[in-house]
Amino acid sequence: MGELVQIVDSLENKISRLLHKLELLQQANIGLEKELKVAKNNQSSSQQTVLEWEEKYNSLKLANSMLGSSTNKTEAKLKINSLIRELDHCIAQLAE
Repeated sequence: MGELVQIVDSLENKISRLLHKLELLQQANIGLEKELKVAKNNQSSSQQTVLEWEEKYNSLKLANSMLGSSTNKTEAKLKINSLIRELDHCIAQLAE
């Protein structure tokens, strides 16, 4: 009978240790999920910043070519032609 009590005590101890480990792992998981959320927010913010800088770069490049820079004249001409076509389309719609 004493042997059975010893086995039950041993099982209780093991279960107690397992439950403690489970709780620690759950807390660690919650911490990692928070870190992941912060990292995703940072990545999203960085991507938005990159897109803004690319847009600014393209605007500056176009402005530079319109000011007489020889590097992107064809690109500027294409952009101007595109704007003219859009204006013509708008004028045509207003005339209707």
